[in-house]
Amino acid sequence: MNGSKNLRSSWQAWVLCGFGIGWLPLAPGTWAAALAALIAAGIEWLTPTFFPLVVALAVGAALGVGLANMSRIEAVWGKDPAPVVLDEMAGMWAALWVAPPEWWAWVAVFFLFRFFDIVKPLGIRHLEKLPHGWGVMLDDIAAGIYACISWQVFWWAYR
Repeated sequence: MNGSKNLRSSWQAWVLCGFGIGWLPLAPGTWAAALAALIAAGIEWLTPTFFPLVVALAVGAALGVGLANMSRIEAVWGKDPAPVVLDEMAGMWAALWVAPPEWWAWVAVFFLFRFFDIVKPLGIRHLEKLPHGWGVMLDDIAAGIYACISWQVFWWAYR
């Protein structure tokens, strides 16, 4: 753990840990997904027309930051460290990508995302095994994509 204290105070760790949310002792991934939804709500409120584009860019930026820094973080903190929750945030943004801006739809998408993130069906668990941060980031983004698709199927079938 040499260098752990310096790494924890770096801007990279601050971003990877969801601006501090990852240090919460209970369910940091769930809190990170909730924070991501709040950030997305702000994006929806500020730029509703460009919401899908801005959220897609946020997922891409989170993926880039995660991949660029995950090897260094994992070298000090171990494989897929619990405080790193940027992957959950990216996954939640992917889940909300084309969700309607109603609160009840976002709550449903939130629970769908958490389900897919925890259960990891349909190949998501295999993504976790990818090296160099790819596994850490892509399994959550895949869970978000599954949640997004599941919501769209539900929305199409029942409206």
